[in-house]
Amino acid sequence: MPLTQNYIDYLHFEKRYSSHTVKAYRTDLRIFESYLKETYTATIDKANHAMIRSWLVEELNKGNSARTVNRKITTLKSFYKFLLKDQKIKLNPTLKISSSKTSKKLPQFVGLADMNELLDKLNFKENFSGFRDKLIIEVFYSTGVRLSELINIKLTDVDSLKSQIKVLGKRNKERLIPLTKELQKSIEDYMILRMKEKAIDRSYLFLTDSGKKLNPSMVYRKVNELLKGVTTLEKKSPHVLRHTFATHMLNNGADLNVIKELLGHASLSATEVYTHNSIDQLKEIFNNAHPRA
Repeated sequence: MPLTQNYIDYLHFEKRYSSHTVKAYRTDLRIFESYLKETYTATIDKANHAMIRSWLVEELNKGNSARTVNRKITTLKSFYKFLLKDQKIKLNPTLKISSSKTSKKLPQFVGLADMNELLDKLNFKENFSGFRDKLIIEVFYSTGVRLSELINIKLTDVDSLKSQIKVLGKRNKERLIPLTKELQKSIEDYMILRMKEKAIDRSYLFLTDSGKKLNPSMVYRKVNELLKGVTTLEKKSPHVLRHTFATHMLNNGADLNVIKELLGHASLSATEVYTHNSIDQLKEIFNNAHPRA
């Protein structure tokens, strides 16, 4: 346990991984430790290549996808690399472990007509809750921020004079995102109502009805409920709105590098997945417009 805890502390305090990522790594290691104990009566620092392969096969047999198992491989590779560097083991047992090939999933996104219906035609309540819920959708769609980024936006992060918003992304990396005039107006309207509310967590932009900072499950639930009214997509989450932002930007001529910076991606390869959706739209336009198509 101390070995894994040291590693988790390293991810949290030194690498500054998000709490979601740290939790996933911790869970993977806990499951692997239990497997080693029950199957081989071995501790995690005594695991070898065969034991690891055996566990990965069992995880696949449980019905886990190749993508999920690949994440577990990433966890183990990173963990044993840490132990080797810390001189807790002499050999890295994951050196010959390779990830499985996975089919690249294209990100789902909400169509333009559906987004317009959601923002322009769907009836939001004319009170604090209604203004807040609509603004949540607008911020996701107009900025492409992640769920964790949205709930952590502070009042001081909104700069009305420069028409921009500051976002604290992964690994505490800050980025500035422009505000559209429409979004800026929505924030101003929301703030008028917010000032009348009893704010317990005063520093945050978004508050619950009781004046506290938003929690992820509440935001996820609200976005899911609202998207159900306009789309039949399998996934109806805040991340789908992030995908929608990126896809609509690209389809309307935005440069891929600009989208990368707005989304806070570390590399362009993470952003390039949206070009597939753009190409699909180009094909559709071509087939509808070309006389011999």
